[in-house]
Amino acid sequence: MLESLNDAVHKTKEAANREKGALTRKLGEMGIEVPLVDVEIQFIGASGLPKMDVVGSADPYFVAKIDHRISFVSNVVRNSLAPVWNEIWRVKNVPSTADLAVEVHDKDEGSATDDFIGKFNISLSAGAKEVQIEGPVLALRKSRGTFWLKIDSKPSTMRKKEEFQYLFDGPIRFTRHFSPTVGLFTSSAITTNTAGSNADPGGRSSIHGNRRDVRLYSTWKFVIKAVPLFFRNVHQDWNTKYPAAQKIFGAGPTSLAVRSGIQAGHRMLYARLASNGYGVIDNRMEGGVEEPVSLKAILNAGSGPEGVSSAEGGAGGERIKPAVYTYIISSADDTLRFSETGAAFFVDFASKHALHSNCAQHVRYSGEFHPRPVGGWVNFNDSIADDDIDWELVVDNNSGTYAPDKMMLPTVQECLEYNFGCGLAERNSKGERGFKVVVYDREDERLVESREACRNYAVNVRGVSQDDLEPHVHDGEVTLNQTASPTLQETFNAPNSLQPLATPES
Repeated sequence: MLESLNDAVHKTKEAANREKGALTRKLGEMGIEVPLVDVEIQFIGASGLPKMDVVGSADPYFVAKIDHRISFVSNVVRNSLAPVWNEIWRVKNVPSTADLAVEVHDKDEGSATDDFIGKFNISLSAGAKEVQIEGPVLALRKSRGTFWLKIDSKPSTMRKKEEFQYLFDGPIRFTRHFSPTVGLFTSSAITTNTAGSNADPGGRSSIHGNRRDVRLYSTWKFVIKAVPLFFRNVHQDWNTKYPAAQKIFGAGPTSLAVRSGIQAGHRMLYARLASNGYGVIDNRMEGGVEEPVSLKAILNAGSGPEGVSSAEGGAGGERIKPAVYTYIISSADDTLRFSETGAAFFVDFASKHALHSNCAQHVRYSGEFHPRPVGGWVNFNDSIADDDIDWELVVDNNSGTYAPDKMMLPTVQECLEYNFGCGLAERNSKGERGFKVVVYDREDERLVESREACRNYAVNVRGVSQDDLEPHVHDGEVTLNQTASPTLQETFNAPNSLQPLATPES
């Protein structure tokens, strides 16, 4: 009964916020202008949180929303009742009447839901704030601690600002997810070998049996800036002519089973865990001037599990790895999600892109990308330091599941260049080189040549196994598919069923 009352109060407040937003829009339609502002919110930290775990204290994180139109999810602070976040959130073109709603949760790994600690609502008026966190309405302890934040705002100056309200403006945040795959569906420790009796005579990395590159068990999610500004209302629907997509998005019970398995796999791959790699890429300097981001900062974003390095990327994963990546730009939250195309968890799944998108009916865009030094991998050798040469990111639309329109490739290029400061300067304040974005249609012969040169360098110079270029499984390993949905494999093995991964265009 108490939970029902709490839910009723919460829903009433949400309804009031929605009505407020509708009123603001109505005033705009009537010609009564509501000033728009650009806000920067610094989430400093909290104190006095209640102990939520039987063992330990709490693993808090928070979810912030502005008028329920745009949201921000913090990182998880382990074992703390006084977490310090110091995270920045910038949003353009926000109505000056907007409210900020924050909910604080305790991360419970291994549980389907996280514990609710408390919440608060405030206006977006500028200044430093000290806010009491309110627990459930009928809880014995109503106050659940104190939250500190600071809000700066200034009038919006963007052209067509009314058209692009609640526009995320950075900084770029990323998470690197590896624990579900490393801990759940591999039966042996992941290690690398760069020296000793098993080392390659030429000094190349070597992987034997189940000793695998941790990057093959990782997914990345980047919250990138201003996606609606570039893509507007354009989305890429699933490809009704592609057999694997028909199997996933169809209306029958078989498709429902396939979707359920893929969605279970997605939840495991992108689970929010305290052990995830986490970071911020903020290339905005004082005075609002932006600088380029290095390609290495993107492809090597997030640290691996403790004590594990990336074999093919060089010691500690410091070098740019010659690898092909599968990516989507999500329509649901405008995030860039990607992993290596040869990632082991793709085994037995009908579509790599559907696994990243959580079986979304449409995405902003999808395809593959790979890095290359200017001049190509054929003219590169490992005696050249990565920082001594210019780099390019080659992006394509190679996705059978969504068959993205090649005419949108320049839009993808502009969006990525905007986010990562491409072309702003040769080097940033750290002395790192920026990079260029090159786009090719999936049928362009230049793409095939560049992609094969990348893979050949990985095999012939870096010692990457041929197996690791495509999804596969070694003896003794349990696939993510089998872990997420034991019945899904039976579906694919049924008579007349599609054989997953029969084509590289997933």
